[in-house]
Amino acid sequence: MSERSPAPGGLELVESLVNTLDIESGADSLDTAEGRARFGLAEEDVPGARELRESLRVALLAHAGHPPHRAVTPLGQLLAASPLVVVVDAADGSATLAPAEAAPLPSRIAAAIAQALVEGTWTRLKACEAVDCHWAYYDRSPAGRGRWCSMQVCGARAKMRRYRAKDAG
Repeated sequence: MSERSPAPGGLELVESLVNTLDIESGADSLDTAEGRARFGLAEEDVPGARELRESLRVALLAHAGHPPHRAVTPLGQLLAASPLVVVVDAADGSATLAPAEAAPLPSRIAAAIAQALVEGTWTRLKACEAVDCHWAYYDRSPAGRGRWCSMQVCGARAKMRRYRAKDAG
């Protein structure tokens, strides 16, 4: 839905996973082999990936100050079994958090969130407030108060609804 540029660093993975479902149309790219391949998922991994996706969406809605769109397994509970390790570069001594096991999607998501926490970018990843959208986007606004994935689409629709409601009342 969004014309915004992708989230920085590992948050692009989180954003991409959340945006595999188009709520308005119901299209889910995890239903396709190509969509699953983007995340290294086998068909049997899809139910867990969907559960993770919706728990991430709840966290991103919270970042934007919105209630959960539905009841989900808490994100922390889903990521608890995804251990991270500290990887230290021998050449310069820099350190990063990495998944203990590289393949599983939850481990890669946990590493991306951990890195974003360190960088201070985690709470800038949000979900659009439009109930028929909830698309993930990275809020680059100076004050960090973005509300919609797209001002031209979701923002314009919300403003038009408010205008019509005011005009009708």
